[in-house]
Amino acid sequence: MNAFLRDLDLPHALGALFFPHRCPGCGDTLHGRRECVCPECLSRFPETGFASQPDNPVERLFWGRVALDAATSRYYFTGDSAMQGALHALKYQGDKATGTLLGRLLGHSLADAGRFNGIDALIPMPLHPRKVRLRGYNQAEIIARGVSDVTHIPVIMHALSRKKHTDTQTKKSRLERWRNVSEAFSLADSGVLEGRRLLLVDDVVTTGSSLEACATLIWTSGCKGLSIATVAFAER
Repeated sequence: MNAFLRDLDLPHALGALFFPHRCPGCGDTLHGRRECVCPECLSRFPETGFASQPDNPVERLFWGRVALDAATSRYYFTGDSAMQGALHALKYQGDKATGTLLGRLLGHSLADAGRFNGIDALIPMPLHPRKVRLRGYNQAEIIARGVSDVTHIPVIMHALSRKKHTDTQTKKSRLERWRNVSEAFSLADSGVLEGRRLLLVDDVVTTGSSLEACATLIWTSGCKGLSIATVAFAER
C-alpha cells in the first residue's frame, strides 16, 4: 500500500476525479496526464496540405489585396467538427494547452513544407486589451508560441497592437469587414520589424480582412518579407 501511495500522483488523481479533463473535440474523458485532445479527434482534424502548395486557397484569398511571400492554414474549419471544438476550447474555455498543441501542429507543417524557411520572427495577431483582460490571454500568442516550440523562431510581442475594439465580423460582408478593421491596428515599434522576414499567426482565416489590415500595416515597418499562417481555414 505504501509503495502504491508513493507512486500515485495524489493531486492529479484527485483533480481528475472531481474535475475530469475532457477532449474538446468529442467530450470524452482524457486519462493521459499530457493529453489535451484524444487520438481519435486528432486523426479527424481535416488537413488541407496547403503549406507545400503555392497558390493555395489561402494565398488566393489575399491576391490583389496585400503582397505575401506565402500563406497557409493547416486544417479546414468545419461546423460541428473536432477542430471547431478545439478552437472553441482555446478561445472561450481557457484551454491554453490545446492552443499550444495546435500551434505545434501548425509549426510542424511549416517546417516540413520548406516554403516558410528563412522567417526571422513570428507576430501573433493582436487582440484588443479589453478582450485580453476578459479572456486572460491572446489565443494567437498561444498558437505562435506553439509554432516557436517546433521551429525555434522567436515570437515578437507588442510591436503591433489593436487600438480599436471592433464589432463582431460574423454577419458582415467582406467590404463591411474591411471597413470595420481598416484602422483597428497600430505599430508600436516598427524598428523591431525592419529588415526581417515575418510570419503573422492567427487561429482562423475566413475573409482575411483583419489579417489583411495587419499585413498592410506591417509592410510599412520596412520588413523584408511577410507570410501568414493560421491553424484553420473557414471556406465561404
